[in-house]
Amino acid sequence: MSPTPAPSPSPSPLLDWRVRFGALALIWGFSFLFIKVGTEGFAPFQVTFGRLLFGTAVLAVAIVVKRDRLPRGARVWGHLAVAAFLLNALPFSLFAYAELTIPSTLAGICNATTPLWGMLLSLVALSEDRPTRVRAAGLGIGFIGVLTVLGAWQGFSGLDVTGTALALLASFSYAVGWIYVRRTLSGTGASNLSLAGSQVGLATLQLAVVTPLFTSVPDSIELMPLLSVIALGALGTGYAMLLQYGVVAEVGPTTAAMVTYFIPVIATAAGVALLDERLTWNTPVGALVVLAGAALTQTRTKRSSSVVGMRSAGAAPTPVVGNRSAGAERVGTTDPRPAGARGSRA
Repeated sequence: MSPTPAPSPSPSPLLDWRVRFGALALIWGFSFLFIKVGTEGFAPFQVTFGRLLFGTAVLAVAIVVKRDRLPRGARVWGHLAVAAFLLNALPFSLFAYAELTIPSTLAGICNATTPLWGMLLSLVALSEDRPTRVRAAGLGIGFIGVLTVLGAWQGFSGLDVTGTALALLASFSYAVGWIYVRRTLSGTGASNLSLAGSQVGLATLQLAVVTPLFTSVPDSIELMPLLSVIALGALGTGYAMLLQYGVVAEVGPTTAAMVTYFIPVIATAAGVALLDERLTWNTPVGALVVLAGAALTQTRTKRSSSVVGMRSAGAAPTPVVGNRSAGAERVGTTDPRPAGARGSRA
């Protein structure tokens, strides 16, 4: 009787996870710049629709190549439709409208408040995720950082209140969506990739219905806005989610979650260097305070467990749901982002 051959090891990724991690941070960080440039040639709903359309195309190709199956059951698809609205259609549109009147740097920093909203909501929505004193302190520190970014001591002068509120509302929507995903789409049996692709596809359908009602076809199409929308969708919503799956599978959600803290830094650098956006001292200082508070809110007790969900930068990062198997993406198994902030991106 011949011995049973040992299973062949899975092939090593072509690129080290650190390289893919850096690429993920760059893609999501630049998403806010892509949104800003996209709105120079298209209406906000058109930017969002294009983003979702190209993102869906990339994920659909991945599903076909991997011969994955779509989720089954009307109940699962119903929950996916709600997740698509909260994690994709709504926040993506809000960020696009916000960047009509606020700089991409501010939008990127507002996106970093998602962990703060998530922890605030967890106080009432997730009884198993009660905060410690350290996490509660992080919540307070984070919101002090928000007030610093906004220049509260000078009456928010120079800021567009509506645009800033829309960006913060987008981040709040991410937090609500991740909690919803955590409660309704864990353990469905479907793969993270199929859940992510289905969620983004449903969001595309939602925008396909809404966009013609509020916009008209542009008289002309400019090259740079078009390329920005394509990059925003294909890279920031589609390819970035695939990158994140691999990083989470290789190094785990805790390490992968650290990408959240690089996004506003890259978004700020891109806005200042490439869009000539003005930066006052309180913006970077406040952003650092926000990130410090967000980091404190993600400290976990030994009994705390990782959960699901994922976003796409409002740049987001794009959210998704899933079971607890390894290699989740923002819709997927373990959330590569911090708990209470699960699902970023813009």
